[in-house]
Amino acid sequence: MKRADAIKLLNEWIKNDKLLKHCIAVEAIMRAIAKELGDNEEKYALLGLLHDIDYEKTVTDPKRHGIMAEEILKDKVSDEILRAIKSHNYEHTGLVPKTKLEISLLVSDALSGLIIACALIMPNKKLAEVKIKTIKRKFKQKDFARGCSRERILFCEKLGMEKEKFFEIALEALKGIASELGL
Repeated sequence: MKRADAIKLLNEWIKNDKLLKHCIAVEAIMRAIAKELGDNEEKYALLGLLHDIDYEKTVTDPKRHGIMAEEILKDKVSDEILRAIKSHNYEHTGLVPKTKLEISLLVSDALSGLIIACALIMPNKKLAEVKIKTIKRKFKQKDFARGCSRERILFCEKLGMEKEKFFEIALEALKGIASELGL
């Protein structure tokens, strides 16, 4: 599936602008992680873009999140991508992330929210103002961006990557699309 087709499909299923921007943010981080790992950037990016395609429809039934996405995407993407989407909701699907692709999505999904929350507390609400030390400090503050699982972010270590390195890669990726995110 090409990016343009994925965006079109996302727009059919997602109406909330913040959720669309979240998917674009995760796409950017996933692409950067794939590059760092020497893996397929297009595959990682597509996964990041599509991972929450069913979120609006399953928000009140989290056990269906990922399962419905599989139904939507089954003839459009690889089984590897479908499994990764389901594994990013492993608490409900029972599919624990194991591969680099699956772990990258889990970490990117959680960290995108933390970094964006950091941008939103900056004086001008811009990613350009966010520094690694801010992310590190806010990562330690459990009451900041509570929905961003620190446990999930620490899965980056399963990729052989220290969290500070992951923070750098993710922040630079998001800065690269700041205008698209309105940040």
